[in-house]
Amino acid sequence: MHDPDREAASGELARFRQEFYDCVTARADVLFELADAVLCADGPVTSLVDLTLTPEHRRGHGALYDGLNSGRIDVARLRVDLARLSLPRTDDGRIVLAVDVSPWLRSDAATSAERLFCHVYGRAKSASQFIPGWPYSFVVALESGRTSWTAMLDAVRLGPADDATAVTAEQLRAVVDRLVTAGHWTNGDPNILIVMDSGYDVTRLAFVLADLPVEVLGRIRSDRVLRLPKLPRLPGVNGRPPKHGPEFALAKPATWPEPQHTTTTETTRYGTARADSWDRLHPRLTHRTCWLNHDGELPVIEGTLLRLQVDHLPGNRNPDPVWLWSSATDATGQDVDRWWRSYLRRFDLEHTFRLFKQTLGWTRPKIRTPEAADRWTWIVIAAHTQLRLARPLVEDLRRPWEKPAAPGRLTPARVRRDFRNIRPTVTLPARAPKPGKPGPGRPPGRKNRKPAARHDVGKTVKRDLTIAQHQGQKG
Repeated sequence: MHDPDREAASGELARFRQEFYDCVTARADVLFELADAVLCADGPVTSLVDLTLTPEHRRGHGALYDGLNSGRIDVARLRVDLARLSLPRTDDGRIVLAVDVSPWLRSDAATSAERLFCHVYGRAKSASQFIPGWPYSFVVALESGRTSWTAMLDAVRLGPADDATAVTAEQLRAVVDRLVTAGHWTNGDPNILIVMDSGYDVTRLAFVLADLPVEVLGRIRSDRVLRLPKLPRLPGVNGRPPKHGPEFALAKPATWPEPQHTTTTETTRYGTARADSWDRLHPRLTHRTCWLNHDGELPVIEGTLLRLQVDHLPGNRNPDPVWLWSSATDATGQDVDRWWRSYLRRFDLEHTFRLFKQTLGWTRPKIRTPEAADRWTWIVIAAHTQLRLARPLVEDLRRPWEKPAAPGRLTPARVRRDFRNIRPTVTLPARAPKPGKPGPGRPPGRKNRKPAARHDVGKTVKRDLTIAQHQGQKG
């Protein structure tokens, strides 16, 4: 039976597989088959060497490690290919992006370079710790509605010399530019919404990305103090005009004026959701941290403040209010509802991280060099992208104890179960392996006389001047 949608999905999957193969400029066959082994393995990926036992990987374990250590992937070209694929949109045609950092923990890898101390939450309440690892910043496009799918667009590993805010701004700018070039956004379309959780300097990102067609929405801490717009100057008052208005302390309701908009929504998961918004609130900036090298007068970055309160959380937990700040101003009640709903959709990225780590085995390999870790990360991203493109093509191979899924509502793990069956129907560009034999290796009894170098963990770049010295030079 002729099905245009199925044929279009099959064609898009076949094109991406060919483009991914063309992006691998060295050891292409083994790395491409490695991605297929990730997609077709029975059960979660637990080690790299086990992937060589799958029928889809026709080469030995030596070739696999040689591909990861010595292969090359044209990441710039692969990023362009990802941006050209079809993207999910909201009901009003808006693209919603989410950015977050997920660590690849390597606490026992003293010979691995460029590791940082990654923040990890502990099991107890308010317990956290810092473990060495490689942090990666991911950017995805979110779908509307409750789902575990995201469209992966970019990944950048944060190094010891990187400023996290500057790297995130550069990454988001590059992603938006590629989406515009690919034709996903044109003049007259709604602005692209970028959502993020706490930990990001949302006002700094809004200032740096102000020339792009984007709106930035992020969660802020509940102990922040913002400023209201400055009051009109009365006639006959002398002195310097004020730059900031009265304080708005998030922890002190007595400082809150009446909100411009208040919306209530009945939800099936959280009960009644109440959202209050205040327009044109801004932080009072100082010449510290990321604004240390800013020349001239510091800007006033105005936005909309949201306070979201729900009746209950899953597990009957008492919820605390969530504070959000958006770079857009003059918002309507409809904008307020769209913002907090989009923020909740940001947590779909957590499902992607869980899939990467628990099913696709992103953090399972004990890879030594950060360059090999980058190659493996992009192989996992390419595998996840193929799962997303294969959603309309697979059948639901559910377990006897699993409930049937509605058409188009299969989870990534259930799509992966049937990928082996559709793989022969799409492009298979990898060539057959040539006959060979393993190398001799190190002779028995001879010790390794060139031990690997050991590397310290953490930041390696310090400021030339302290904040006091820097301010003294400016004065």
